[in-house]
Amino acid sequence: MADQIARGEELEKKAEKKLNGWGLFSSKYEDAADLFDKAANSFKLAKSWDQAGSAYVKLANCYIKSDSKHEAASAYADAAHCYKKTNTKVCPTRVWCVSVSDMFRTLEIAELCEAEQNFEQAIDYYERAADLFDSEEVTTSANQCKQKIAQFAAQLEQYQKSIEIYEFIAQKSLNNNLLKYGVKGHLLNAGICQLCKGKGDVVAISNALERYQDMDPTFSGTREYRLLADLADAIDQEDVAKFTDAVKEFDSMTQLDAWKTTLLLRVKEALKAKELEEDDLT
Repeated sequence: MADQIARGEELEKKAEKKLNGWGLFSSKYEDAADLFDKAANSFKLAKSWDQAGSAYVKLANCYIKSDSKHEAASAYADAAHCYKKTNTKVCPTRVWCVSVSDMFRTLEIAELCEAEQNFEQAIDYYERAADLFDSEEVTTSANQCKQKIAQFAAQLEQYQKSIEIYEFIAQKSLNNNLLKYGVKGHLLNAGICQLCKGKGDVVAISNALERYQDMDPTFSGTREYRLLADLADAIDQEDVAKFTDAVKEFDSMTQLDAWKTTLLLRVKEALKAKELEEDDLT
């Protein structure tokens, strides 16, 4: 047993040296992962469960760095099994490993549903993943999951759900120096969903813009605010050309992604239909 522990410790040292040395980003994490895996197996043979669990956590970190979520989840699960065999003092660590393993597995399923464009299922699994990340106070990852939920909800025309999520993230980001720069983007997304939901209800859109200014007084000075205000004016005037020009002007400075373009096209088509309907009446 002592020989296996010594071998495991030596393999860990080699892995740490790989991580701290020079080399291609992906290559050094793959090489270190292989060494940590072997170290964990040596510790398991020696029934040194604490050391084995620790090695598996380090292995999981390597997989995370190389964006191998499935392997990371498996490594955390292995760590949990090792910690389960040791004393009660490390039970919180075991519970944490189980939780993290669940996070990655749930996120993996959500991404698979997304790739298959099964948006209703993707929303369900991203919601589960967001709850798991929130429970561990991993705010950034939780917000990324919530943004996915909002994105797919809007694609399914569940605009109110999207609005609430984007507004919630914007509000929470205001007091975070690292996140507050993204507030204008979240409010723009919420505003576009308001345009889709309102279907020409200019009062509702105007009220939303007032709320966003109250939430973030700097928002009114941004191009994102100006775009929403211009689009609201175009809808109020039932002017398709003005709507198109406002979108083109913004896009010339900040390229609109496919999601925003799709939603804005829905608003434009509704505006065109209303314009044609009134032309027919006259």
